[in-house]
Amino acid sequence: MNIRIATPDDATLVAALGRDSFLAAFEYLYSPEDLDAFLGGHKTEEAFAAYLAKPGYRTAIAEIEGVAAGYCMISMPSEFAEHSDARRPMALQQLYTAPGRTGAGIGAALMDWALGEARAQNADAVQLSVWSGNHGAQRFYARYGFANIADIEFWVGNQCDEEFLFELRL
Repeated sequence: MNIRIATPDDATLVAALGRDSFLAAFEYLYSPEDLDAFLGGHKTEEAFAAYLAKPGYRTAIAEIEGVAAGYCMISMPSEFAEHSDARRPMALQQLYTAPGRTGAGIGAALMDWALGEARAQNADAVQLSVWSGNHGAQRFYARYGFANIADIEFWVGNQCDEEFLFELRL
């Protein structure tokens, strides 16, 4: 497995991976209208091009035999900083593996990259949002020492999901 930093030329690739991963995991939860609104605002090539160019944001792509198998997006400072007394929190914005690739070590490799980046940037915490019903992801994050520090909301179109804000102190 190779982990590399995404470039602006990767916007199409990351958008497709993000869209496909989100649909595979969560499509059943939403109406077509809410799903279309969310995907059209957050999982497009234009949206990922903006993320890739945004100061403080960084994205890594995991490749296996030259094929994108997952990605991880981080940002500093964290958009969730108000929920913690951490002074320099980093946000793990997105961590997705390609459909059918969960459990292959891709998420772990990307998490290791994200934690390494947090330490390199002298972050004192890493924060992330996880859907309250995504027990597999919650177990994955707990293995790294993340704990729930707040209940927050995540909107997909007009549907409000209950999310947990997890934090790992460094």
